[in-house]
Amino acid sequence: MRLPHRSRVGRRTAEGSAIVELTWLALLLFIPLVYVVITLVTVQRSAYGATEASRAAGRAYSLAPDVATAQQRAFQAASMSMQDQGVELDPADVVIVCHPSPESCLQPGSAVEVRIQLQVSLPLMPAVLGRSTASIAVDATHAEPYGDYREAGS
Repeated sequence: MRLPHRSRVGRRTAEGSAIVELTWLALLLFIPLVYVVITLVTVQRSAYGATEASRAAGRAYSLAPDVATAQQRAFQAASMSMQDQGVELDPADVVIVCHPSPESCLQPGSAVEVRIQLQVSLPLMPAVLGRSTASIAVDATHAEPYGDYREAGS
């Protein structure tokens, strides 16, 4: 026997609430997931840029005719590599060391080590307790040999 229509009206059903619960669950999971992906892409982009910048700076340094020009060319090469990845490079972020001694730059048998060290700010993070934002350290190192059979630079 069927229940009359009036007896079914008074009961609450759960119809339609599953879509609301699914929507909230999707939002609660999707928003953090998107943030993690954006953060990983930002850090990976900077890490790739730092690796390429250290390599380009080392090559530019070793191909320069003198030490003063080499310093300038190395920073320009590193800066262009980082700009390709959308990151601005500060001159303090580039450290150049010559091996076996600092006086041996552009001498046969020497090597130039370029280290790029930067702080990558996390996306969408406000400055907390001052002007600094949350960041992740990224660094890359490349050693470029000058060559045993090359003419010494100035």
